[in-house]
Amino acid sequence: MTEIINLDDHRPRPITDPLTKDDARLAPPLEGVVLPSDSTPNGEAVDRPDNPLADWLTLPDEPVLPPWLATPAALRANAGALVRLGGYHARYHGVRLPKYGVKTAGLACRGAWRCTARLWPVLTAADHTRTVKALAASLDARNADPDLAVRHQAAHRARTEARRWRFGSAVAVATGCGMALSLATTPVLIATATILLAILAVVGRKGSEVPFLDQATPPIRIDMNAQQLNDALRAAGLLKAGKGDEEGPKVSCVMGPVRDGKGWAVVFDLPRGGGKTAADVLAKRDALAAELGVDEIQVIMSRVRAAGGGHAGRVSMWVADDDPYLGDPNPSPLLKAQTFTVWDPIPFGQDARGNRVSVPVMWQSLFFGGLPRRGKTFTQRLMTAAGLLDPYVRHYVADGKGGADWMPMRHVAHRLVMGAEDDAVEALKAMLKELLAEMERRFALLRGLPVSICPEGKLTPTIVQKYNLPVIFVTIDELQEYFTAMEREDREQVVDDLCRIARRGPAAGFICNFASQRPDAESVPPKLREIITLRYCTQVVDRTSSDMVLGKGKAAQGADASVLSEEHKGTGVLVTGPASFVTVRADYLDGAGFTEMCQRGRALRQAAGQLTGDAAGDVSAAADQAGVTIPPVLSDCLDVMRHADRMHTVDLLARLDNLDTDRYGDWDAERLARELEAAGVERTGKQVKIGNVNRAGYRRADLEAAVPPELLLAARSTGPVEPTPATSPTT
Repeated sequence: MTEIINLDDHRPRPITDPLTKDDARLAPPLEGVVLPSDSTPNGEAVDRPDNPLADWLTLPDEPVLPPWLATPAALRANAGALVRLGGYHARYHGVRLPKYGVKTAGLACRGAWRCTARLWPVLTAADHTRTVKALAASLDARNADPDLAVRHQAAHRARTEARRWRFGSAVAVATGCGMALSLATTPVLIATATILLAILAVVGRKGSEVPFLDQATPPIRIDMNAQQLNDALRAAGLLKAGKGDEEGPKVSCVMGPVRDGKGWAVVFDLPRGGGKTAADVLAKRDALAAELGVDEIQVIMSRVRAAGGGHAGRVSMWVADDDPYLGDPNPSPLLKAQTFTVWDPIPFGQDARGNRVSVPVMWQSLFFGGLPRRGKTFTQRLMTAAGLLDPYVRHYVADGKGGADWMPMRHVAHRLVMGAEDDAVEALKAMLKELLAEMERRFALLRGLPVSICPEGKLTPTIVQKYNLPVIFVTIDELQEYFTAMEREDREQVVDDLCRIARRGPAAGFICNFASQRPDAESVPPKLREIITLRYCTQVVDRTSSDMVLGKGKAAQGADASVLSEEHKGTGVLVTGPASFVTVRADYLDGAGFTEMCQRGRALRQAAGQLTGDAAGDVSAAADQAGVTIPPVLSDCLDVMRHADRMHTVDLLARLDNLDTDRYGDWDAERLARELEAAGVERTGKQVKIGNVNRAGYRRADLEAAVPPELLLAARSTGPVEPTPATSPTT
């Protein structure tokens, strides 16, 4: 007969089968049948429901250390916050000590009254009085009861003896305390009085619900917690709303919120499945700030990149208690430095948390933009100031405004172009041609150097000194003034020259440092701006203007200079890479400090034999160094006429007014003639011919003749000096 075999009985049972895994392991396996790998003892999971030790063996989700103790930085931040909070409470309650003293005295009086009210029945034996009164009342009702009369008499005698004993003890204690205190020292008396006053105050305050101390409100704008953060993100549309009574998805806080300096810090992950990224959070900074109840300048956010243990959905947020960019400016550390090398990052400023921000400028180019009178030029001068303290840095400077901001560079600058008039524009063109020629000369030299000396085909500190190839700073302020003053063909040629220098120059040691107030397509062409790697923008009117300076799309990433206000002078957004930016409060370097650094830079270059070009032949700079006083009007006229050998009086007055309107704003031709005559200027002729126009004017030779001869001799003997030719690779 045929035997029917059920194959299901010979197959290994799945985990969901009523046969447990232990039973399957104990049952003899069939030949040729391999049990699943998770049915072996080595594959047993400790968190299975049927494991009696599952709850004990499963690792908890809570961190080993609380967030405020997770890292040394968090511990320091919270400890510092605790110290500041304690200091605030000490100051708050310290000024209220007189008020607390009056309250303590009042409570002590109330406590003394309460103690007296409670002690008087004890001293007067009130407990005996009740017995005496009860017996007296019974005796009145039964006048002929002799036992009751005897009991009343005994109770009355007992009350009298209790009163004598209690009053006597009280008087003895008071007398003893009085004698002890009369013999005690002043500190003991004060301590005793303080303790007694405190005890009486505590007794007097008993039962009162009004707090003794005033309630101090620490100066913290927000008290951030995870719930508040989730509510703000949900209101900004970054988290989905829940259905019905459900709250909806929440962020996962990797750190915090915890106190960090003068604000709250939190690192959180967006929930998966919501379709939102860290970039979406950065773009909603204004909405999040509104939901948190702060200004958007107080919200500092950034993505946490993979290098820092992050991903596309992880955000680091710091919310300041108040505007972190207000207050007294921080002086630049360069003011106290004796020397500096531009091969190191240049100290630039501080971020919102007070961290030092330094900018590496080698192999880079810089662009500064923003509205007028927001500290743009002062910030741009920080880069140049660092180069002043390095004698192996050669400066080429052009200021389209022609004011006094860059005039101190006459002590150091190899080429100095002031203003945007026709002669200054021609001087700028000549300066760019000189730079291009020097760049090509350097590349030819670098190509011929052996790999052992020039391994990457770029300038090195060794090559700088061995072949006399100093780093070149090309600084141009108010760039738009030159472009608007040029014809179209000249403008295109200058733009092409600047692009060549900014594109190829860094490898040869050229550092471009440009600035403009209106960085639009007409003022600063995009093809020049897009080459610039480092950008800094002070306050602008809108996001479009911010993107013009910092780069397209930067405002959507959070780098938005339009959120800055008029009070944020010297503060701007610094972009150092495609996805790297920080809002920086730049160091402060005023005009007097900049002038002093220029004079130090001149001395350093003279000692190193690197004083060249216009600075070496500048008469005013030589006079300042020699300690000789030249009349200010003569010095200023020489400065504004540095690109011309003759100038009409009307043009000279206009340039003097542009240089210092407070001094020369109301001068006319007669006033100028009197002042120059008093300074020793003798005019060979009152009329000068420029082009085909013959008008009243001055010749530079007449002005220089009024300068002491020793200064002219010193200037002409040292300059203008051209760069020393570099030693060829074959020598």
